[in-house]
Amino acid sequence: MATGAKRARGQPDGTNVAGAALSQREFEQLASFRHALRLFARNTELEARRVGLTPQQYQLLLAIKGFPGREWANISELAERLQIRHNAVIGLVNRAEERGLVVRRQDADRADRRVVQIHLTPEGERVLQVLASALHDERLRVRAAIEALEQDMPAAEAQIQ
Repeated sequence: MATGAKRARGQPDGTNVAGAALSQREFEQLASFRHALRLFARNTELEARRVGLTPQQYQLLLAIKGFPGREWANISELAERLQIRHNAVIGLVNRAEERGLVVRRQDADRADRRVVQIHLTPEGERVLQVLASALHDERLRVRAAIEALEQDMPAAEAQIQ
């Protein structure tokens, strides 16, 4: 494992990136951050189900809409974004297409016709907008947790150099 990768994740022996043991405060911050992430994930699940989607369908819609530089993505790109297998994305897209949330389109300009674009439908756009708006407060909670963790970052980074 590269040194940089090991430092980015911390040490397996419980020391921080500077090699010192984690303090009680650092553990409290990590626990608070993890709690904020879990609340965000749980509330995302609940909100998705409230509008009739699975959490995975919400993540699919978000990955398509938020794909950098365009408003569509292909299956391989979605697999990477969602961190699931290619064939699992195909099943997810099939179910979303049956629900009228996404459509597949061939890109006539591409040489490889196997690449299919996945686009949101107006219904997919609508439910995504509803969910993203409903989760605004949760995003603020996660942002606050990140900011709390970053307060001690400059001191820890100075110890590394």
